[in-house]
Amino acid sequence: MTIREIAKLAGVSNAAVSRYLNGGSLSSEKHKRIQKIIEENKYVPSAYARVMRTKKSNQIGVIVPKINSEAVPRMVSGISVVLNEKSYKFLLADTNNDIKKELEYLEIFQNSQLAGVIFIATILTKKHMELLKQMTAPVVIIGQYLPDYSCVSYDDFHASYDLAKLLLKDCNGLMGYIGVTEKDKAAGAARKRGVIEALKDVGKSEKDLVVVQSDFTMESGTACMKELLERKPLIDTVFCATDNIAIGALLYLKQIGKKVPEEIRLTGIGNNQISGIITPSLTTAKYYYKTSGIEAAKILLSLIQDEKQPIKHMQLGYEIIQRETTL
Repeated sequence: MTIREIAKLAGVSNAAVSRYLNGGSLSSEKHKRIQKIIEENKYVPSAYARVMRTKKSNQIGVIVPKINSEAVPRMVSGISVVLNEKSYKFLLADTNNDIKKELEYLEIFQNSQLAGVIFIATILTKKHMELLKQMTAPVVIIGQYLPDYSCVSYDDFHASYDLAKLLLKDCNGLMGYIGVTEKDKAAGAARKRGVIEALKDVGKSEKDLVVVQSDFTMESGTACMKELLERKPLIDTVFCATDNIAIGALLYLKQIGKKVPEEIRLTGIGNNQISGIITPSLTTAKYYYKTSGIEAAKILLSLIQDEKQPIKHMQLGYEIIQRETTL
């Protein structure tokens, strides 16, 4: 059904129906006649038509690195809670950790009539920055800090520092570090800096840290743990940049008969679902992923309402959860 057809059935002008649909001024009589026709015919205005009329959209673009990870579904759940409450819909773009896909979706969203974009970011390149600058809709970043954009991030440096200090209490030799690429300024660079700072505070240096680079999978954690021990068999503490990596490392240690924590102490970050039930249970830092989604969505909606609002940077806290791998 079209506006013209509604107008004909209600005996009013097309302009009157348009004012009704957009909440404009209308006499009580015309309002009732139009409402009656719409209800009888169960008319629902299309989202596209609404955008064309009002130049406003109720759709949000959400770009995620990997939907089947531990953290991302919790962030998306938080985003969904806020957007559903305010009658916003969101388009979910899963890039599967493919930078080219991220850039592609940023371009698509840039050319779409979206109300705003939430970007769960990992590695940010010059091309990312160029596309973000071209965005006309407001953007909120989760997981990374960008000074020119509203962001919700995690305290990666201090979480890693506290975990490393916990490990170093009983470290008699070298410390192993299974990290991720430092192109990821949060999970990669900031977490490594936290560990190095903890080493310095106990009289050690970066030379006492044996580093191998992993991706974010358990399989990679297993392979990296094997590499660490082949390079330095006497390592007695291992810091892993994520829980997934740590669980993979722990599985390898169990496979070769290494006792945890008696022979090697181990930590991760993230507090995923397996961390508390694997044997031995994993010491980690709990991040508030759902909260980050909630706060990012709230910030974005406030920017949609008033684009002149100042940039907001929010860094969430963490909780150290000591379990069997460091006891």
